Amino acid sequence: MATLYDIPLRTLAGEPTTLGTWREKAVLVVNVASQCGLTPQYTGLERLQKAYGERGFTVVGIPCNQFAGQEPGTAEEIAAFCSTSYGVSFPLLEKTEVNGENRHPLYTELTAVPDAEGAAGDVQWNFEKFLIDADGRVVARIRPGTDPEAPEVVAAIEALL
Repeated sequence: MATLYDIPLRTLAGEPTTLGTWREKAVLVVNVASQCGLTPQYTGLERLQKAYGERGFTVVGIPCNQFAGQEPGTAEEIAAFCSTSYGVSFPLLEKTEVNGENRHPLYTELTAVPDAEGAAGDVQWNFEKFLIDADGRVVARIRPGTDPEAPEVVAAIEALL
């Protein structure tokens, strides 16, 4: 049976990868954008990376331009923005569609998972978060408006470490 770890992905630099790269870690997958009102969430995501990275956790950012064209840049522009503006050290994957007929297979799996209120389906906006445990199971779906450092997010991450 295929798992989230087996779905082919590409890094922001265009190299092939999978979530299997982070097997046995807790992973917070986040669709990100550089020109969004929620873009300052990069700060909290980077703080999570710094706080928990050595304990078996990583953030994985996946740029997406499907929400009001808020991630129009090239891979190089996205990398430069994230590095210069927010000091992002966590991995970034290539720009990806998270909804619609060209939805990436990873997001086909992720969007089948309900949030805390029981609602599954399309990603609502930039910075929707999916917490994956060390066995590759989605254990939490966190909607975009929730700060990455919200107590419930931190508690969910800590429970996996």
